[in-house]
Amino acid sequence: MHVVATAGHVDHGKSTLVRALTGSDPDRLAEERKRGLSIELGYAWTSLDGVGEVAFVDVPGHERFLATMLAGVGPVPVALLVVAADDPWMPQAAEHLAALDALGVSHGLVVITRADLATGPEVETARARALDEVSRTSLAGAEAVTVSAATGEGLDELRSALCDLLTRVPPAAADAPVRLWVDRRFHVRGAGTVVTGTLPAGTITVGDTLVSPDGARVRVRGLEALGVARSSMAGPARVALDLGGRAAETIGRGTPLMTEGRYGVTSVVDVLLRGGDTVPQRPQLHIGSASTSLHARPLADGLCRLLLDEPLPLRVGDRAVLRDPGSRAVWGVRVLDPAPPELRRRGAAAARAEALRRLDGSLVSYLTMRGLLRRPDLELLGLTGDVPADAVVAGDWLIAPAEAVRLRVALEQQVAAAGRDGLTPAAAAHGMGLSDPALAEALVGDQLEYVRGRIRRAGAAELPAALAGALERLRALLAEHPFDAPTADELIDARVDDGVIGALHRAGLVLRLAPGVVVLPDAPDLAVSRLAELPQPFTTSQARQALGTSRRVALPLLGHLDAQRRTVRLADDTRRLTGGVGVGR
Repeated sequence: MHVVATAGHVDHGKSTLVRALTGSDPDRLAEERKRGLSIELGYAWTSLDGVGEVAFVDVPGHERFLATMLAGVGPVPVALLVVAADDPWMPQAAEHLAALDALGVSHGLVVITRADLATGPEVETARARALDEVSRTSLAGAEAVTVSAATGEGLDELRSALCDLLTRVPPAAADAPVRLWVDRRFHVRGAGTVVTGTLPAGTITVGDTLVSPDGARVRVRGLEALGVARSSMAGPARVALDLGGRAAETIGRGTPLMTEGRYGVTSVVDVLLRGGDTVPQRPQLHIGSASTSLHARPLADGLCRLLLDEPLPLRVGDRAVLRDPGSRAVWGVRVLDPAPPELRRRGAAAARAEALRRLDGSLVSYLTMRGLLRRPDLELLGLTGDVPADAVVAGDWLIAPAEAVRLRVALEQQVAAAGRDGLTPAAAAHGMGLSDPALAEALVGDQLEYVRGRIRRAGAAELPAALAGALERLRALLAEHPFDAPTADELIDARVDDGVIGALHRAGLVLRLAPGVVVLPDAPDLAVSRLAELPQPFTTSQARQALGTSRRVALPLLGHLDAQRRTVRLADDTRRLTGGVGVGR
């Protein structure tokens, strides 16, 4: 199926043209038929030789209904810009063309209508003016066709031009995740809630479960396209979904219904702007059939941060329209980063703008900017493609080449400071501000080695046999209960004296918290993970129970965490974590 939207000034014959092409009236409301004026979105369809089913979305042309027009054209890849031969170039034609240009619509036709009401020179003047206006937009090069819906003049030529155009539109990906922007909701007796919308890509099948940004889940109980029941439908397509009788009331025009787990929802997004004037602080964002107000924070010329009043599922490369309801000015928006970092420091906006200028929409450029990302997060952002050959891969994690060089230097410095026997991956990851020890393991290069669970300098001498044996016996004692430090009797039985403990502590292979209290080096990391599950702040008794140990161990361990500034002791003798838990950046 193909989907085509109309655009143009009020009363320039958009609905009449659609009716002539399809034999159906796109005006659904009695008020529309009474006034001869489209107020809501209209729909009609036909079949054209060589391209098959074609659905038309007819939009209102009156200035008061621009938001409705944007809801209709937002998800549609092809447009007919309609200009009346007997009327000069009008404000809503310019406004609709600006909206199409802002959305980057590049497939379209200019249709000069009502040719029967104009002289030959008037038709040519209207045609020349329209093509001149279009030449400065994303529709530059569009073919112009002159028609009269009343007499039928030019309709065959229009059908032929439309067929030729539609064969050149790149096919949508049938396996893409679904993001259906709802443009109508109504109730059908015996069925329940029905929603309609334009599906740009992906495939909807009866039985699918879709989710809205607020987490509401709906099941597709029935599916229609162009008035015919279907078991499955791939985009682009006009579809109607039967959601049954329990669809959330929050689902209506502007709600995106998505494949669960395939889109991230955001309220903050960095964008590239197209448009000359300065964006006001409180413009309106239009994407798909959705619109929301927002606060705009300029970062630099052509770059802006948008703080949305309502969260939306946005991806890298999405196109949208910013509109100032007061001046009616519009700007084109292309999403650069739907998950931007906070701007906390002086000069952060300028640095951020410089980073955004290096983005080209590819996975490589985004990974280079962020330095470190998980594959599932890249998929949520809509970024696919080949990973750089020199990137570091650790499970789901990807580290950009330049970031890997920086982190390797930091890791080598940590290992050198730790002494001959190095660090555990958990300790190394914490020292670099990383959340996953696997990242530290993956960063081990030529200067380092990973031996018996520790990262150390390559070629470092093995432990003397006596110390190695004592270390293995200590690890065995702490294997199941990492915070149950061996008692003095257990240390004697294990043939581990204070001298051995001191040597192992200096080598970074054990952690001596207090005389006679020894644990393994990763105990602080494990402790922080468990303490993070407690209500904050927590008491010593709560900490002891969470760690499964005694006061003999809990007190010096908490003191060690205080000294590392990973916990802070409060005036009432409770503690809380400081946030230095080694979370990923």
